[in-house]
Amino acid sequence: MNPLPHLQRTGGGAQLIVEGAPFLMLAGEVHNSSSSSLAYMERVWERMAALHCNTALTPISWELIEPTEGEFDFTLVDGLLEGARRHNLRLVPLWFGAFKNGRSTYAPEWVKTNPQRFVHAQSHPGHDVLPLSCFCEETIGADSRAFGALMRHLRKVDAEQQTAIMVQVENEVGLMRAPRDFSAPAERVFAQPVPSSLVDYLSTHTKTLHPALSQIQFDDTPSMTWSDMFGGDANEAFMSWGFGRFVGRVAEAGRTAYPLPHFANAWLVQYEGQPAGEYPNGGPVSRMMDIWRAAAPAIEFLAPDIYIDDFAGVCADYARSGNPLFIPEARRDHTAPAGAFYAIGEHSALGFSPFGIESIGGAIEEAIAGPVADASLGIQTDPSGLLLTRTYRLLSHMAPIIAQHQNKGSMRGILQRSAPDMGLDLGGYRLQVKFPTPLTPGQPPAGGLIIALGEGDYLIAGFGFSVQFHPAPGSPSEVDFLEISEGDYRHGEWLPGRRLNGDEYGVQLGAAPCVRRVRVYEHNPPI
Repeated sequence: MNPLPHLQRTGGGAQLIVEGAPFLMLAGEVHNSSSSSLAYMERVWERMAALHCNTALTPISWELIEPTEGEFDFTLVDGLLEGARRHNLRLVPLWFGAFKNGRSTYAPEWVKTNPQRFVHAQSHPGHDVLPLSCFCEETIGADSRAFGALMRHLRKVDAEQQTAIMVQVENEVGLMRAPRDFSAPAERVFAQPVPSSLVDYLSTHTKTLHPALSQIQFDDTPSMTWSDMFGGDANEAFMSWGFGRFVGRVAEAGRTAYPLPHFANAWLVQYEGQPAGEYPNGGPVSRMMDIWRAAAPAIEFLAPDIYIDDFAGVCADYARSGNPLFIPEARRDHTAPAGAFYAIGEHSALGFSPFGIESIGGAIEEAIAGPVADASLGIQTDPSGLLLTRTYRLLSHMAPIIAQHQNKGSMRGILQRSAPDMGLDLGGYRLQVKFPTPLTPGQPPAGGLIIALGEGDYLIAGFGFSVQFHPAPGSPSEVDFLEISEGDYRHGEWLPGRRLNGDEYGVQLGAAPCVRRVRVYEHNPPI
């Protein structure tokens, strides 16, 4: 049997290894309720296959697998595995346990209705709120036991076929509309000094801390309070430690049972200066990532759910200090194709996943019942999903060559923003990327990736831009083409098409995703 799916660290980043080879997740996350019905999922599988997805992110909720404490029903889990296999998809289970989007709606009834045992958070002293407290030991234990049981079952029924390749622990955790948790178990922790394990981690990683934590104060006393150490960020730091420890302990139970890669996802800060509590207070937002790393070593990476406009900025914020980039949720609109190209090209992302994948282009009933034929691809697809379909198709066939260049500095991503062009240095040349069509609301931004294969040899994939080559700054040489070829990839193999010259002597990628092979050379200008 092949080794289990795992992360292989390389070049400051990582690759996901599945069946002994790098695997690029061209994924989609289904709507939160879709995977609660195997009958409904039949239509979802069809939609994902039509979109050229290779991975499905599917919720598995605590309340459905343990409706009675200690009695587990994995019928739904087995059905999801079987459906994914039939459609040649990998699976990333999303554990919706005690926490989902700052709430506790997926916990079982026997948890929700026993607040004496499963303590709720308090938004201020004496005022219970609906979400559970992440500091309650009973809740940590019950959630960990359930997740451990799920992972043991996955190992039993899937370790050989390896349909499930990663797992997300909880979902967008944090406490909404409260400065922190004031419940009795939370108050006991807050009254204690900052844990020594957190102090030690931060003090030994001062050179790589996120800028938001660069001003924290260390001293030699063993009894620093949260306010002493974190000042005005004390409440969020405390909640980040609490939620990080909760998720980390659940992940430990899962990894002990079945050591697939485990990750946690974040509901992001929506604008600069937004107070914690307007977004889930204590979640793994980038400014609190270092606290999460100290609190939850069993979590292998932290992943952003990107719905804000600054897609490139968020990617850069999470692809730092050895944290591999994976985007488990992104907009499913016209921005998704460029986002996929950019994240994979610029940051060697493990994968990309629009949320509500079955609704791209409209409701799933419309998508399945009324498709439009696309003869060039030989599939049935909904018109507004064509761009993502073609993007995923191209990236899937290029995946082997992409894998060879991940985390090696020989690949860059392209994403159109407000400027009409952008410059980048790659393979010893200066590349000027131009966007002939201005970025306008509702229109897909241009996106792509460029790979330097060797000296003067490039692959350029994507849509909506052109590329000009110039010598490195300070060089007296000029640059011209040796070859510009159309072509395509099939399972990692380059299939050349037309050789472009004359009126087509330039690198111009139109509205549909495509790939060009380009070779250039330098020569001295005439005197």
